[in-house]
Amino acid sequence: MNKAARFAILATFAGAALFGAFHGYLSAKRPVRSGALPLQDLTAPVSVRYDDFGVPHINARNEADLYRALGYVHAQDRLFQMELARRLARGELAEVLGAALVDTDRLFRTLRIRDWADAQAAQLNLHSPAAQSLTAYLDGVNQFVAHGTTPIEFDLLGIPKRPFTVADTLSVTGYLAYSFASAFKTEAPMSYVRDELGPDYLKIFDLDWHGDGVIPSQRPAHVATNTAKVSAQTPVTPANSSRLDAGTWAGLADIARLSSDGITEAGLAQLTGSNAWVLAGSRTASGKPLLAGDPHISFANPAVWYEAHLSAPGFTLYGHFPSLVPAALLGLNERFAWSLTMFQNDDIDMVREAADAPLSERHTHIAVKGAASVPLTLRDGPHGPILNDAFPLLQNGRSAARPTTPIALWWTLYQADNSLLDAMYALNRADTRAKARAAASNIHAPGLNVLWASADGDIAWWGAGKLARRPAGVNPRFLLDASKGEAEKLGWHPFSANPQEENPPRGYIVSANHQPLPASGIEVPGYYAIPARAERLDSQLADPVQRWTVEMTQSLQLDSGTAYAPRTLALLLPLLRAALSNGPGIGSQDTALIEWLAGWDGRHELSLVAPTVFNQLLYEIPRAAMEDDVGAEMFLALVRVNGMDRAIPRLLATPDSVWWDKRGTAKVETRTETVLAAWQATLAHLSRQFGPDPRHWAWARAHTLTHKHPLGSNKWLAPFFNIGPFPAPGGHETPNNLSNPIGPLPLAVTFGPSTRRIIDFGSPDNSVGINPVGQSGVRGDAHFSDQAALHVAGHYRQHHLSEADVAANTRAVLELHP
Repeated sequence: MNKAARFAILATFAGAALFGAFHGYLSAKRPVRSGALPLQDLTAPVSVRYDDFGVPHINARNEADLYRALGYVHAQDRLFQMELARRLARGELAEVLGAALVDTDRLFRTLRIRDWADAQAAQLNLHSPAAQSLTAYLDGVNQFVAHGTTPIEFDLLGIPKRPFTVADTLSVTGYLAYSFASAFKTEAPMSYVRDELGPDYLKIFDLDWHGDGVIPSQRPAHVATNTAKVSAQTPVTPANSSRLDAGTWAGLADIARLSSDGITEAGLAQLTGSNAWVLAGSRTASGKPLLAGDPHISFANPAVWYEAHLSAPGFTLYGHFPSLVPAALLGLNERFAWSLTMFQNDDIDMVREAADAPLSERHTHIAVKGAASVPLTLRDGPHGPILNDAFPLLQNGRSAARPTTPIALWWTLYQADNSLLDAMYALNRADTRAKARAAASNIHAPGLNVLWASADGDIAWWGAGKLARRPAGVNPRFLLDASKGEAEKLGWHPFSANPQEENPPRGYIVSANHQPLPASGIEVPGYYAIPARAERLDSQLADPVQRWTVEMTQSLQLDSGTAYAPRTLALLLPLLRAALSNGPGIGSQDTALIEWLAGWDGRHELSLVAPTVFNQLLYEIPRAAMEDDVGAEMFLALVRVNGMDRAIPRLLATPDSVWWDKRGTAKVETRTETVLAAWQATLAHLSRQFGPDPRHWAWARAHTLTHKHPLGSNKWLAPFFNIGPFPAPGGHETPNNLSNPIGPLPLAVTFGPSTRRIIDFGSPDNSVGINPVGQSGVRGDAHFSDQAALHVAGHYRQHHLSEADVAANTRAVLELHP
């Protein structure tokens, strides 16, 4: 045998040995789902039965044991996710992920979530049922931290294990409130338009309160006190002629950018929207209420929800739990169920403090892996933390200077007597309409729409959130001027004034982040989505003849269409035809694409080219019209504000809008010229990305979903940790809202249905749902990604509720004993 052959044999054996060792390493990291394990402080044995998708069905003899076991099994599957959620909320990511996360830590330290959480933890009534469930749950988590396996990510990053505290959980609930708040992304760019460009530039943005509602089912006869558009939300002129300096605007743009992209880039989930509806028995084939819900959250790996079925004497619930939280935010059992959508109410004000406002300050630092710590000065004004201190101005690229105009953060979360854990603990047990209403009334921040149904026949919706009363004429969509008194609050509206319905005569309720219409007549300022999804859902649900089934509801959840696209194209295509006819002429490629767009019904199906062209146009039109006015950095923030969806059609419908003229040119550009430039830019961009032949521009190539792990930004680790890409149907503001912010193609889907759930109380045991990725966050585990392909393809799996069903679908049993 020659030397080369011997070397090849040795290399083969070495490779096999390394592979075997790595396989053994991964195997040792997997959750333990069978056998018996000791768990300290249990009072009796606890049975954990795992079904075919790794969902634990936990049976305990009391609630303390139940939550202790939940904490342990949750940590087995998701410890690294828990660690990063804690570090994100408390501004400690750079300590383990390095300098790239310093800006994110700056933002969260400046938000003061950790300070709020520490104060709340110190005041927590440890004898309350919610606090007792939390302490038991954290004890279970910490027993796994102390005695369980160390996650792969901890080994790779060198993360030391440390216990989790009540303050850590409260920090995570603070992060959840932050992730619901659109103000961080919207107020700075909108204020820039108002203050730097002037009121004419605001005309394309829909800033009015719609007192007649935005969907047909919102217009009940009893709403007579508020039936016309009112002017209280029209723009307010700045209090004085002084303008913010360029550096302050740049810092606010950084905050808007991080609030849109930074969290997603870190591989962590951010809440963005949602669909939910509930039908009375009069509208269903079973004669019982039916609840459907799909909260829209940024995709990540692991997924945001951990499913668990809890049973103890007097209590049973199949719940969806976020990291480090023992109360389910979504839940069902055989008696009741609920889902959530974002209320979208404005519970945050950015306040321009008066020039002579007293400011306090303290100094801290951010630990950075592999580098020196970064000093951070935190200041507070009369209205809250100085938000733009997160991004100080750089002088000579070295030393940091404070912004010249302090912008403070006022947040309902910090002002109201808020206890989301208490409220959700009660909602987990709300088996009557009165109990559910009482639980919803105690949700102060973040604002949530709670849609609830029961086997008794009740359906209900409550817009839950503490609503501040502001001075007349104040529009919180913009920066508020403290020197003019715009930031002061006049108190709080009572919960009875919030938008809500119980057992409405129409027999259904739909919630899709659209503007609500309270029967009380109050206006609720907010960052509401365009009503496209709500209109499409409402148009189907309003059919009085239809009797809905689970299968029909699945089809509605998976609808990839939107009327927004045809309505926008009805304005755009005549302009485009005229521009081409009067300019370079209509070529064969133009003709084919225009015909495809004209014949398109708005469905975002994978084989179609029209959605690809339309979505690129949605970016190029505002870019051609606006980027020259606001600058590249602020444009990236402006194009992602909630109001941009409404602004584009309004812009197209306004031939004399000031946006059409391009700055820095001698001539005055027209709408026709700008639309033509946007069309040409669209075709050039798509040709560069997908080739010159438009037949190859299918939506499947332009719109894909990858579930990114926090370590998946590393090119060497990405194939190991990330899941995907998958061609993704649906799109921006379709019911199947596999979506992304407006931007250039190809589009990586960033958010969408974090689960799809359907519960028909004619047969609650046959309720269905799906997880976007899998139950486990442990690479190499069977349930790491076993639902990913099912989710994007629109499949569902059954929730196992009854004892017989759980027993029939048990695949492994773990016994926890004292």
